[in-house]
Amino acid sequence: MSKPQTLLDKLWSAHEILKRKDGVSLLWVDRHLVHEGSHHAFANITARGASVSHPDKTFAVVDHYAPTRDRAHIADPQIARMIDTLRRNAGEHKLRLFDLHDPAQGIVHVVGPEQGLTLPGLLINCGDSHTSTHGAFGALAFGIGATEVAHILATQTIWQKKPKAMRITVDGDLGAGVTAKDIALNWIAQLGAGSAQGHAVEYAGSAISALSMEGRMTLCNLSIEGGARFGMIAPDEVTKAYVKDRAYAPKGDDWAAAVKAWDALTSDQDAAFEIDVHLDAAEIAPTVTWGTSPEQALPIDATLPNPAEMGKQMAETASEALAYMGLTAGQSLAGTPVDQVFIGSCTNGRIEDLRAAAAVMAGRRAKVPGLVSPGSQMIKTQAEQEGLDKVFTDAGLEWAASGCSMCVGMNGDLVGSGKRCASSTNRNFKGRQGRGSRTHLMSPVMVAAAAVTGRICDVRPMLQERDI
Repeated sequence: MSKPQTLLDKLWSAHEILKRKDGVSLLWVDRHLVHEGSHHAFANITARGASVSHPDKTFAVVDHYAPTRDRAHIADPQIARMIDTLRRNAGEHKLRLFDLHDPAQGIVHVVGPEQGLTLPGLLINCGDSHTSTHGAFGALAFGIGATEVAHILATQTIWQKKPKAMRITVDGDLGAGVTAKDIALNWIAQLGAGSAQGHAVEYAGSAISALSMEGRMTLCNLSIEGGARFGMIAPDEVTKAYVKDRAYAPKGDDWAAAVKAWDALTSDQDAAFEIDVHLDAAEIAPTVTWGTSPEQALPIDATLPNPAEMGKQMAETASEALAYMGLTAGQSLAGTPVDQVFIGSCTNGRIEDLRAAAAVMAGRRAKVPGLVSPGSQMIKTQAEQEGLDKVFTDAGLEWAASGCSMCVGMNGDLVGSGKRCASSTNRNFKGRQGRGSRTHLMSPVMVAAAAVTGRICDVRPMLQERDI
């Protein structure tokens, strides 16, 4: 009998062309996603006299530097030049480009799934670490560097060493106000930001099966923050329902054949994992980061840690984080004032996220300014049809166009130095949202609660008031 295989084993072997003696594999790439930051890779292949080998498998998206306001007149000449360069490269190599004024434009990790470019069983690469998002569909998806982007453009292949297999099983029911974002921040805080280093994380369990595709994408997106090479979830009926009838999804007989293949994409019952973690969904609370790493996170009702009670290395890290964030050991996390809020990003800028945040904010007034940037123009249009934009603007927040926006702080959407932001994004490193900025990561509903109270607080009483 053959050895039981993990989902990782099955996806890897399906794409492996050859394996070198040092254990590094040459893999076939099914989808290659590029953005305006990929210009170095195009310059690389041009300098070598090469061209894009499979232009039908590479898709270009304007997102990282995309302005969320006044797109007809981009103020920053450097950003305008980068976007024009992507347009030129896409035109020269005959790539499908999701440009600023395209009704399907958006963040690359939002556009891929909603267009049906992201499918179970595919190998998907992009020059962005959060490419792991696409693993929610049972795909092999990971971020790459500029040199690897150039290699894929020229050959449609990538050299990669197979990671070890790790499984995180979450069973039980999540409580009200607890989301996929909280699952992710919870395990990263428990296990550490480097706990999954060198591993591919597969998520399993009844709590994972109960998540929507939006929630699953959030979870896989944040796998990187726990050190994982990528995250993934076996496809099921929820996956198929999301994919069916999307623009690039298989049609007719091809759909039936695809579904049959997707049904085999699951870890065998006795497959072995190097690390196997089990979590109880009922024990997970709304979670918020307090420091400068996603692992520095706590349940909303916790108090900030005391470095004096830690080992030397952890104490130094915690002390430095508390000082940067302007926080004091032992104080309650809840009640911490915020200066502004942000809802958006490839982590939490989808329609489900906007609906949840709007449900908290409806009829309430924000006490601090904030920005809401939908993950794509299609989501923006849908949200406006549902009246979600009016909920946010009536509350006093700004409604903007789609893009990476304040998550990366490279397009004018910034948090000022020393200012504290409640953010639905994925990283809280020093200066991530702007030089000297202080970022607290949390779910969209928790951001909404922070907006209407002006402080970090537990959203659950607000949800109970409205029986949500």
